Amino acid sequence: MDVETSLDIEGTLRTIQQAIISCCEQLLEIAMILTNKGGQILRRLRGASVPEPFQNSQNIGDGSMSENPYQRLNPMIDAQYTILGSENLVGEGDYLRLENNINNQLPRLVSVTCGFAKDHIRYPEYDRGKFGEDAWFMSSSPQAYIMGVADGVGGWRNYGVDPGKFSMSLMRSCERISHAPDFEPKRPEILLERAYCDLLDQKCSIVGSCTACILSLNRDNNTLYAANIGDSGFLVVRSGKVVCRSQEQQHQFNTPYQLASPPPGYEFHVLSDGPESADTIKFPMQQGDVILLATDGVYDNVLESVLVEVLTEMSGISNSVQLQMAANTVALMARTLSFNRNHDSPFSQNARKLNIDAWGGKPDDITVLLASVV
Repeated sequence: MDVETSLDIEGTLRTIQQAIISCCEQLLEIAMILTNKGGQILRRLRGASVPEPFQNSQNIGDGSMSENPYQRLNPMIDAQYTILGSENLVGEGDYLRLENNINNQLPRLVSVTCGFAKDHIRYPEYDRGKFGEDAWFMSSSPQAYIMGVADGVGGWRNYGVDPGKFSMSLMRSCERISHAPDFEPKRPEILLERAYCDLLDQKCSIVGSCTACILSLNRDNNTLYAANIGDSGFLVVRSGKVVCRSQEQQHQFNTPYQLASPPPGYEFHVLSDGPESADTIKFPMQQGDVILLATDGVYDNVLESVLVEVLTEMSGISNSVQLQMAANTVALMARTLSFNRNHDSPFSQNARKLNIDAWGGKPDDITVLLASVV
């Protein structure tokens, strides 16, 4: 292949990528308009006036708006998503049988996911459980709902290593072990440790490193247990406020704590934090609470106040389609803002606090897991 042909191909790929980004911006507008407060958030971010067709529209109770010219369009046509709804758990597992023979219904978690790979050219196809170098899983049992995210450290690509393999393998191990008879719903840090050790014991070693955050909602006591290492994390929103959140773990700016599997002989040359470094949290949940579990591609680009507005609207929602709309909104919003050079992102704000000259969004893989306690 000659140089001119190669340049033409690269130019074509860039054009396609820009077209995808443009579509994302349009999908963002559609998704946010179709949520009750999404249009207000969008207008505030863009400084636009209220479109005439929406000034007199009425909420008809099913997540759509009357007189909406977009209502026949599907805002999920380019979003990659999965639904783990309350219907996945039925039978005796949904009830607590007491000594007086009165059955109290146990809490249920309706969960959905949405995300984008930063580089659509490198990752053109959707692989379940993976968005670019991010990975995620959801699982459930009569005892607990478990979900997690992991963000592969991109620097490995400089050495010819796909960072997404390590994060994906870790999440798959977590999902498998969460179904084991000896799984402890109250100890997600043990789940993370077992999955990490399982990864290190593979005959064909998987080189790489990643951050990780694991959540487990114990159905017996309706308590959320979390284990977080690095800068992925979660929020719990109740009555319009953040009532519980994970804390970032950073060695220095943009250098998070991480689990690693270095090549043989390079153990002392690779940054690695053991699973015992994970920050653990125990928090009592209530019906109507909304959980956002996401990688840093969301938190680095979207202000927490904006996330709270979207999540508050989902309080008590058991309809997985409505919940999916909100997840799409968060993911599309993060995606669009990440490529906006004029956006004063949380990432750039934190950088300037350390006298690092930065402005605009931070392009990154984006993974959103959204759940409602019902």
